[in-house]
Amino acid sequence: MRAREELKQAICESVDRRRGEIEQIGDRIMENPELGFKEFKTAKLVADTMTTFKVPHETGLAITGVRGVIKGNKPGPTVALMGELDSLLVADHPKADSETGAAHACGHNAQIAGLMGAMMGLVDTDAIDDLCGSIVIFAVPAEEYVEVEYRLSLLRDGELSFLGGKPELIQKGHLDDVDLAAMIHTHRDPELKKAAVIESCNGCIVKLIRYQGLAAHAGSSPHKGINALNAANIALAAINAQRETFKDSDSIRVHPIITRGGDLVNVVPADVRLETFVRGKTNDAIMDANFKVDRALRAGAMAIGAKVEINTLPGYMPLQDDRNLQKLFLHNAELLFGAAECTETGHRTGSTDMGDISHIMPSVHPSMAGATGISHGSNFMIADKEMAYLAPAKALALLAVDLLYDDAATARNIVSQHTPLMSKDEYLAYQNRIFQKEIYDGETGHSRKSAV
Repeated sequence: MRAREELKQAICESVDRRRGEIEQIGDRIMENPELGFKEFKTAKLVADTMTTFKVPHETGLAITGVRGVIKGNKPGPTVALMGELDSLLVADHPKADSETGAAHACGHNAQIAGLMGAMMGLVDTDAIDDLCGSIVIFAVPAEEYVEVEYRLSLLRDGELSFLGGKPELIQKGHLDDVDLAAMIHTHRDPELKKAAVIESCNGCIVKLIRYQGLAAHAGSSPHKGINALNAANIALAAINAQRETFKDSDSIRVHPIITRGGDLVNVVPADVRLETFVRGKTNDAIMDANFKVDRALRAGAMAIGAKVEINTLPGYMPLQDDRNLQKLFLHNAELLFGAAECTETGHRTGSTDMGDISHIMPSVHPSMAGATGISHGSNFMIADKEMAYLAPAKALALLAVDLLYDDAATARNIVSQHTPLMSKDEYLAYQNRIFQKEIYDGETGHSRKSAV
């Protein structure tokens, strides 16, 4: 049996030798961005790579997910290493798909490159022979919560139960045998240095809103219409008026957009639609802010005498990383870069469905450098492939080694010390309760609620 540090060194050398293949994967995905639950080309690339490295795998999980297993000879805990398949909608990104507007403006292509690199290093070195347990290599779909109407159509057709990739994988049971989970995000923030662990991230719920008014000639008889756009504008103002009531410690973020503002300038708008996230540091804070947002939405309808349909959908749970996994990640990051290039940071106000996994098992979602530009912006680019592609490959593989070495003593210890925030059943029940449709008639004040 090889010494732990000898095995780690062999994995790092393997990743370095595979540099060209790993970079090619990351670059190819960058050039072929796909939106959530549509990542068929990216999933095929992952599956083909697993086939090349003789890693048994399943495809089509939560529509596009790919799950490979490096099964140990000795029974023990199962560690899942993850990367995300999907991209964003950023149509003016220079690498955007000209037809769909999809672009990798958040670094998920680097996640998959790093995931495949970790797999290569583990397979090349037969690392599992010196470990106890199994390693799941999981390329997961649909982390970016986009195209909500499309995803709702999949739900109504019975193809989905939830609208995000990891929640769907949890619901389908594809993580039932996993004991610990890890993934690494690419960052572009110099303050985060080369590697950073994050205290926590916001969770969110998602809202689709439709105001229904009455069309009329906008020039000759606007008094005969009911202007749904005016109702929406009043609601937006009312939401803004709530902002001073949000506690700073709750990190509330509400950022609505109008997705349909009317059909013709000469017709009083009768069908106006909005989308928004309601984000917060805790589930209680999110639901409190959601109550205020709903109140503001009804106020817009009441002021104009319009109807409003409010669809509230489960989004993602607040991220709560396991502290012991964070320490293990930082230990390996310091081996790779030195302690001066590693840091710990506080709460972040974005959201990730890794938060859902963190509620039911020990999880870690650190970040590593390698990008430039603004996250989710048209200038976000992978600038340092060594940092964005190769370093995460090494860090993920080394983390797996530390967890499963020495009869998986570290993994067993972390699992035994970890208290899940929710059981799987509690998590699914909580998320399912969020699905709700309310139709409020601003003229009569009547409200009707039902399932989405």
